[in-house]
Amino acid sequence: MSRYRFLPEFSSEEELYKIQLEGLKFTVSHAYKGCEFYRKRFKDAGISPEDIRSLEDIRHLPFTTAEDLRENYPFPFLSVPLEKVVRIHASSGTTGKRKILAYTAADVEVWKNMMARCFEMAGLGKEDRVQIAVGYGLWTAGVGFQLGCEHFGAMALPVGPGNLEIQLQFLMDLRPTCLCSTASMALLLAEEVEKMGVSGKEISLRRAIFGAEPHTPKMRKRIEEMLGLEDSFDIPGMTELYGPGTGLECRAHRGIHYWADIFILEIIDPTTLEPVEEGEVGEMVVTTLKKEASPLIRYRTRDLCRLIGGQCECGSLLPRHDKILGRSDDMFIFRGVNIYPGQIAEVLEVFPEISSEYQIVLTRNKGVDHMVLKVERNPSSTKEVDPHLAQKISQELRKKLLVRGEVEIVDHGSLPRTFAKSKRLIDRREED
Repeated sequence: MSRYRFLPEFSSEEELYKIQLEGLKFTVSHAYKGCEFYRKRFKDAGISPEDIRSLEDIRHLPFTTAEDLRENYPFPFLSVPLEKVVRIHASSGTTGKRKILAYTAADVEVWKNMMARCFEMAGLGKEDRVQIAVGYGLWTAGVGFQLGCEHFGAMALPVGPGNLEIQLQFLMDLRPTCLCSTASMALLLAEEVEKMGVSGKEISLRRAIFGAEPHTPKMRKRIEEMLGLEDSFDIPGMTELYGPGTGLECRAHRGIHYWADIFILEIIDPTTLEPVEEGEVGEMVVTTLKKEASPLIRYRTRDLCRLIGGQCECGSLLPRHDKILGRSDDMFIFRGVNIYPGQIAEVLEVFPEISSEYQIVLTRNKGVDHMVLKVERNPSSTKEVDPHLAQKISQELRKKLLVRGEVEIVDHGSLPRTFAKSKRLIDRREED
């Protein structure tokens, strides 16, 4: 008898291989028959569904991109008759046409099971109450968390993002045991709880699930301490791949277990488009194995990550990937050096005198680029250490990233707080 209600259990990697191959064959055949876009792409590449005989054959399939989604608006990759579509969701894109994805009833079933797996892996039970503090509407986050929570059997408190007054009222009156939000939203809430002097006896939070943005171990630790959490978990996801819930950290915190029976994950070099060695950082590419309405075939996510080899100490045979390090299109070039905000966050992790919040400001003066890194002082630190601390951080940046920038230590709480994703990079070079 399975020890899990929702999480899959495999007896071997060979069993998972067979599930993936069956799913890959279904997806390629389904897309070929139902979608003119895919049919043309396959024919241009000289591929037919009958050519898929092993998982290795996935490398012969063409890549797809976000541009393909936008160019085929409003129903990109649609592989079923419109009568079978029961829902659409769209990305929170800021430019051009949104990426719209369609769902059949079967797609919704798969998604809610994925989300239920997340709650199970986080150690929740039916007695838990889940405060869902993420966006509802076209975006997948709120609906996804609520679907999974209700399917799992816990109590959903669909508060949505923002409105600190209601968030705090629910924390104290309805006493949720789990918070689902961005890490930035959780930090904002935790700081407000601390300001109010609310004790651990007045709230019942024990776990939190953070998604939608990368966050540092330092930021997580602060949130856990201020809210009195026993544990917190990183949850990946994206609209194109159902929504949130494509995997979760287990309680061992040795990477994110992803649902390899629902999609295949490849890590490629974004320049050569060839697979990287296990453990090397590259771009995540996903292929769905069950999606009916808008299947993805070798979809380039632009997310940067690496695979983690070996079996997890938790005992699960589900494969793992590391936390999302950022996006390939988040990279900025400063004085000829390619830099990701996550690299700067890693440098800041080693300094206990500073808090978790930082902001990078880029300007240009007389054709020369300048970078100012603003970091918040830890509440327990004093201003007297600022000059020496700024110099130490600047030296470490120079050592690790090979660039020189000015470091400005600012008061705790002075950098912007947000209910959604924190904006780490302010690039004003085109304004100058």
